[in-house]
Amino acid sequence: MPSIERIAPSFRERVWGSTGLAPWFPEPEKKIGEVWLDAGDDYPLVKFLFTTEKLSVQVHPDDEYAREHENSAGKTEMWHILRTAPGASVGIGFRRPISREQLRTSAEEGTIEGLINWIPVRPGDTLFVPARTVHAIGAGLTLCEIQQRSDVTYRVYDYGRPRELHLDKAVEISALGPVSGRSVLPVRCPFFHTERLQVNGSTTLEPIAQPCVLVVLQGEGLVGDEPFLSGEAFRVDAETPVTIRGQATVIRTFKP
Repeated sequence: MPSIERIAPSFRERVWGSTGLAPWFPEPEKKIGEVWLDAGDDYPLVKFLFTTEKLSVQVHPDDEYAREHENSAGKTEMWHILRTAPGASVGIGFRRPISREQLRTSAEEGTIEGLINWIPVRPGDTLFVPARTVHAIGAGLTLCEIQQRSDVTYRVYDYGRPRELHLDKAVEISALGPVSGRSVLPVRCPFFHTERLQVNGSTTLEPIAQPCVLVVLQGEGLVGDEPFLSGEAFRVDAETPVTIRGQATVIRTFKP
């Protein structure tokens, strides 16, 4: 019988994370960078990210390369911005075309930040990051990430942190030109479809053929008979009608 089930969050400590997770999650003692809401293999992977420092400059492989070299899927992702500190930005692609030699040299010399296209962001912005796109998330951000089910990451530059870099693979796969980055909801790609739902009172979602995840970005109310608050998420079986009651901003995401 089709059903709706709450997803338990998984908290991941990160060097660049934060203790300021409210109003989405309780305040932790350690710096949490990622909160995973993993509904299972039939669903896109959903994360909340909280940053007080810059993340590494990094790149993810596409499916073809990842299957051959990592026995994994690739990783295309999107970000929906929820909260920003003054001057917050993300980096997606390069400001102008560069060569693979320039990519390697700038990473080794620590000058790669100057080549990246940094985009100022504010709450409500949506960004799309295809596999093979060099990218970076800046400090002072809270965002909801929707991604392929893969965690293969090649670090290009990490601001002197003592973590492994993967420069050979990154140089081999990276796209070397500008990428637009900015997008709007709904976002549709071969790996996920993500749309925004604004609930003011009561909204009934017609059944769809795919299982989906509902993520509460803000607000409170009921999903079916289940109460919800900001930061909660629900796994919804295919062909399940859903009624949402309350005042809330919700995203629905599923594999096409």
